[in-house]
Amino acid sequence: MDGHLHHGHDHGHGHAHDHSHGHSHGHDHGHHHGAGHVHAPADFGRAFAIGIVLNSAFVVIEAAYGLISGSMALVADAGHNLSDVLGLLIAWGATILSKRSPNTRFTYGLKSSSILAALINAALLLVAVGAIALETVQRFLDPQPVNSGTMIAVAAIGIVINTGTALLFMRGRHDDLNIRGAYLHMAADALVSVGVVVAGIAIMLSGLSWIDPLTSLIIILVIGVGSWGLLRDSVKMSLLAVPANIDHGQVAVYLRGQPGVAEVHDLHIWSISTTETALTAHLFMPGGHPGNAFLAGLTRDLEETFRIDHVTIQIEVDQEDDCGQTC
Repeated sequence: MDGHLHHGHDHGHGHAHDHSHGHSHGHDHGHHHGAGHVHAPADFGRAFAIGIVLNSAFVVIEAAYGLISGSMALVADAGHNLSDVLGLLIAWGATILSKRSPNTRFTYGLKSSSILAALINAALLLVAVGAIALETVQRFLDPQPVNSGTMIAVAAIGIVINTGTALLFMRGRHDDLNIRGAYLHMAADALVSVGVVVAGIAIMLSGLSWIDPLTSLIIILVIGVGSWGLLRDSVKMSLLAVPANIDHGQVAVYLRGQPGVAEVHDLHIWSISTTETALTAHLFMPGGHPGNAFLAGLTRDLEETFRIDHVTIQIEVDQEDDCGQTC
């Protein structure tokens, strides 16, 4: 985890506006990556690489054995796993892009590419669910004989690979929506493989081929619920919603409670990536500009208490005090 020194900027300007008071602007941008704010560790690159290699190899094996044994269930699952490889590639690409330095066109860098990746990942999961659902309905209408032995063996390999890959991403799933997307993909796949093994054993014991599509239907519901949550959260982030872990009202109360603050307005809180949050606010302080120490302390408190790491505060004072300080 990289640590950045806190730095504060304060610019006092006297403006001749045609309304009744002037403005003094205090801008303080805190970029803390310290205690209390967990960013996705750098070694997720290794997790992505391992996951992509293992799952790509498994897609080839599963599709080949599906065709050899005549099991459309394995072929369909191989297609689902292929969507996961694409999902991992998209998520990995976003984590790399997120580390790009800001420039004059992309002043936050490409941090928000992680939000875009979470959105694409959720869409891919839902497409995969749709594809499996279609196959399942067809299986109910036209039950096919299944080679249960091959089905169980290949799906068992899938459990090991998908569970192993999911574990690589497990510790980052609460702090980064993009990592959560990768984790959900792999966990959903492990569930699919478990379902296929259970269905294979049940078919072997009973000879009832409709068990296969019934199991598939249950799995679809499980994946669908997880995918919907990921889609909802990534859409909210895309629309600059206040992050779910931050209470806008509490932040407003905290700012109003600061010494010298008479009113807070234009308070905006939004996600600039799946791990970082920004805030801008105007503080009306009729007693005069409080100075850099006040802004530095405010930025530090917002980061430690609310996990907001990019803070810009504009201080507004009344006309007389503003003129007394700057004219």
